[in-house]
Amino acid sequence: MKVLISNDDGIFSPGLHALAKAVREVADEVLIVAPDVEQSASGHAITVRRPLRYQHTILEGLGGVEAYRVDGTPADCVVLGVHNGGRPDVVISGINLGSNLGFDVTHSGTVAAAMEGTTMGIPSIAFSLRTATDVELDFSYGAAYAAELIPQIVASGLPPKTLLNVNFPTGALRGVRLTQQSTHGYEDSVVRREDPDGRPYYWISGTPVAEREADTDYTAVVDGYASVTPLRLDFTHRQFLDELAAVVPGLGPVPQS
Repeated sequence: MKVLISNDDGIFSPGLHALAKAVREVADEVLIVAPDVEQSASGHAITVRRPLRYQHTILEGLGGVEAYRVDGTPADCVVLGVHNGGRPDVVISGINLGSNLGFDVTHSGTVAAAMEGTTMGIPSIAFSLRTATDVELDFSYGAAYAAELIPQIVASGLPPKTLLNVNFPTGALRGVRLTQQSTHGYEDSVVRREDPDGRPYYWISGTPVAEREADTDYTAVVDGYASVTPLRLDFTHRQFLDELAAVVPGLGPVPQS
């Protein structure tokens, strides 16, 4: 089994290292290709306006796992990893420092790395850990579960255009739940300030907003379970097509003059 690992927290992230250590015990070959600096909330961006650097990097404590850092986005890393390192059996991303629940997946660089692998037809999984300011980070439970899950997914495969978004609770797992995507998101706020020259600048921040919806990723993680959510890259709202046809102009035959 050949595994390509990326993330959005950067190549020196403890979550990535914990994941790599666990996966190397069950994989024949592990390749890490990750951003050289943190790329959180970068979404599914691809760098097309400048060249990218792909630099070999020695990571302490990973037993000779091949690693490269890229001065680009998580999606860039997956593209370069596949093209330079050969096609893997699975692309995995994480373990992210912080959960990626609900609407978070639209801006998450962690999930975007898995999305990029999925667009290439490679089974792909994103892993994230819910963090708390008063609790020490512990990736061991998530990494151990990832090492169990990944070989199973490689063996069984995933449907086309489908990836897995896996979120771990803080601390030990009470179990695992198959979940739906929640409506977890952020209530944005914008802070306006001025620089020393009196010119305005803006800082965007947000407060997490979520409800305890049944069978969702947010509820599972809050209750202490790992959530496993299958996501589809096909965003088409098929049930709305007929209704939309009634209001969109120009769908009928072109009138003859």
